Amino acid sequence: MTLSRQSALGLYVHVPFCARRCEFCAFYEVPPRRADVERYLACAERELAELHLPRRAETVFWGGGTPSILAPADLERLAGATLGASGGTPEEWTVETTPATCRADRLAVLKNSGVTRVSIGVQSFDEAILAGLGRLHTTAQVSEAIGAVRAAGIGNLNLDLMFALPGQTLEEWERDLRTAIAAGPEHISTYCLTIEESAPLFARLARGRLSRRTPDEEAAFYERTWDLLEAAGYRQYEVSNFARPGYECVHNLNTWRMREWAGVGPAAASQLGLRRYANAANLARWAEGVEKGAPARTDEVILDEATLATDAVVFGLRMVEGVDLAELAARFPSHDWAEVARKASELEGQGLAEFDGRSLRLTRRGRLLADEVALEFF
Repeated sequence: MTLSRQSALGLYVHVPFCARRCEFCAFYEVPPRRADVERYLACAERELAELHLPRRAETVFWGGGTPSILAPADLERLAGATLGASGGTPEEWTVETTPATCRADRLAVLKNSGVTRVSIGVQSFDEAILAGLGRLHTTAQVSEAIGAVRAAGIGNLNLDLMFALPGQTLEEWERDLRTAIAAGPEHISTYCLTIEESAPLFARLARGRLSRRTPDEEAAFYERTWDLLEAAGYRQYEVSNFARPGYECVHNLNTWRMREWAGVGPAAASQLGLRRYANAANLARWAEGVEKGAPARTDEVILDEATLATDAVVFGLRMVEGVDLAELAARFPSHDWAEVARKASELEGQGLAEFDGRSLRLTRRGRLLADEVALEFF
C-alpha cells in the first residue's frame, strides 16, 4: 500500500522559544537564550536542507513556542531555509505569534518572505484572567498586534481564544467572543481548557486549588461559542475552528484528512510515506542528533492501511463536513469498511451522527462528545 502521490504535503517548523511558560501550556518550550537560538537556527537550517521532500509543500506552519520571539534577522534566516526546503513559496504559510511579539519589524520580514497567515495567541481579553494564565501581554497589546498585522498587509488573521478558564463565567466568555468578532479577524480558534500533567496548572489541580469543569459546564461554553460565531458569519468547519468563507486553515485540514506532513525542530512530528515519528522533545538532544547526522526520534511507527484509515475517520469526524467513507475506501481498500458502516449506523441511531451510507458527519450533540465518539473507531 502506498499513499497517493497527489496528496497534499505540509511542512511544520517548531520554534521552541517562549519568554515564559504559560500556566496551561503542555507544549515543549525553552527560554530564548542567545546561544540556544543560534544552535537552533543552525540545526533547523541543516534539518530543512536535508529533508528532500518528495514534492512541493503546499502549506507551511511555524508553531511553538513563539516563532515571533525571534529577532528579524533570525526570522529571515529561518524563512530562507524554509523556502529552500518547501520547493517554493507555499500557498498558505502560517506563523504563530503572541501580542507582545507581534511587531512591525518582524511582520515586515514575514510578509516579505511569503507568510500569508498570522495567528495571535490572545486567549482572553480579560486582564485578570490573563494574569492567572501567566500571559505576559495586555489587552492593549492585543489591539496593537492586530493593527500591526493589518498594517503589514497580511490579510489572513486568526485569533486563538480559550474558554472554561479558572473563574471564568459564561458571560465573561461571551464578552471575549464579542470583542474578538469586533476585531474582524478572518478566522477564530476556540479551545476548551484541558489540564495536562506537564502543564503548571496541573500542580494547582493536584493540590485542590483548582477544580475541573463538569461536562455539562463545558458543553454550555461550547454551545454559546457555536451560536455566537455562527450568527456573526463565522462558519464552524471543525470542533474548535471557525472561519469566514475561504479562510479555513488548509494546513490543519490536510492534517485532519491524514495527508502527509514533515516536521522540523524539537518535538515536531512527521507523517511521510508510511512512517510516522516525532523529533526528540529536547533542544540539546535534537540538536546533537542533527549535528551528528543521526536524528533523535521517538514514537516511530510503520503505518498500515488500518491505522491510516482509522485515523482518517477519527480526525475527519472533527470536521463539521465529516468524512466521505467511499473516498476513504478508495484510498485504503483493505480496511474493514463494513464494520465502520455498522458503527456509523449505531451512532446515527443514538443521535450522534448523520449517515447516508456514504457520508458520515457528527450532529451538534455528537460534536459535543467528539472524543467519546472517536473511541468507537479504535
